[in-house]
Amino acid sequence: LCVRKQGAPTGSGQGEAAPAAPVEAPSAEPGRWRPWRFRMSNDVWGTPVVSGELLYVTSFEVHALDVASGRRKFKTRDVAWAMAVADGRIHASDGPTLYALDADDGSERWRLNSEGWVYALTADRGTVVTSTRGGGVQARDAATGELLWELTGAQTDFENPDAAPVQQDGTVYVWAEARLKALDARTGAERWSYPVGDAASCGGVPVRLLPAPDGVVYVVAGTRVLALDAARGDVRWHFEAPAAFLSPPAFAPGPAVTGGGLYLADYLGTVYALDAADGRDRWRIATEARQSSEPVLVAHGAVHLGSGKALYTLDAVTGTPRWRFQAGAEVVGSPVVAEGRVHFGSADHCLYTLDAMGGQLRWKLATGGEITGSPVAVGGVVYACSKDRCVYALDAAKGTGLARRP
Repeated sequence: LCVRKQGAPTGSGQGEAAPAAPVEAPSAEPGRWRPWRFRMSNDVWGTPVVSGELLYVTSFEVHALDVASGRRKFKTRDVAWAMAVADGRIHASDGPTLYALDADDGSERWRLNSEGWVYALTADRGTVVTSTRGGGVQARDAATGELLWELTGAQTDFENPDAAPVQQDGTVYVWAEARLKALDARTGAERWSYPVGDAASCGGVPVRLLPAPDGVVYVVAGTRVLALDAARGDVRWHFEAPAAFLSPPAFAPGPAVTGGGLYLADYLGTVYALDAADGRDRWRIATEARQSSEPVLVAHGAVHLGSGKALYTLDAVTGTPRWRFQAGAEVVGSPVVAEGRVHFGSADHCLYTLDAMGGQLRWKLATGGEITGSPVAVGGVVYACSKDRCVYALDAAKGTGLARRP
């Protein structure tokens, strides 16, 4: 593993990408944990999923790796273009087939023909919702695969996971027939619908949404931001921006004086802070052009976002820039904040770890390819995937520094 550490912290810097040598995960010493790397035989994509003692990653198979040692526990025989891990099961699809596996040993629970090409799936509260090309949406019992309901007529302009139905807390939100529809996840019964418009009226960008814990569904439809009552679909407020939004909003609980509110970034890189109660524009600040479909990240009174080649951190209350860190290429995926550190990946092949308060570079990992998806930080370890076909597990504080006690 090749990690460059920064002896004299600085608020900005640029990576020197040196390829890491391909190696298998090393054996861990008894009672100690060491950073590890696992190399696939095929390309790896997306964001790793950590659940309990295993890490799941999609390649041309699903691989389950032991988080302690990096050793592979099992791999599937199927491609997983879409995957969700929930309730002790891996739910996945290779396109025409949908299947569920035991998350602990990879044994098959059920398998069926999806009768359409699955491009996205979610699993929540015992229900798997799939999206198939041509405007189909299906809901199945996650334990058995039994079909609960299906519909046609969902939007077909953006057949990708970003624009797929959102499932949360027993409700499925579907963009269909120029309306946003809230459906019961188990029965498919329509609870309410709202006319958000078709792709043309939304500026040629997909509708994105966030069901928030305050009982409101926050929706971006082109340049519009809508706050809809989650129970009835009534409009609480409406906000109009000068440029379209590509990513969903981010919500922070609490009053505005402590950083609570709704935060969004448009494709020009302008960041908005809206009052969640009435949609009032609290502040806005320009960064740089942003093609990312990832939402901004709000954590501990700060707003973090990747725009172009830089990671920006703003004060959530005032919008005042705290720091800006320049990477060597476009920021990839979404940053993650844990234990006072910010981790993010870049197309310059590097994984960066910064101090969350000051933006100082703590360490960076130079891999042999572009970082894919977003890093995951759990229990003092940061996990990331690279286009060099490797999955990395690093000490979040030290990178590949001294081994730490588990």
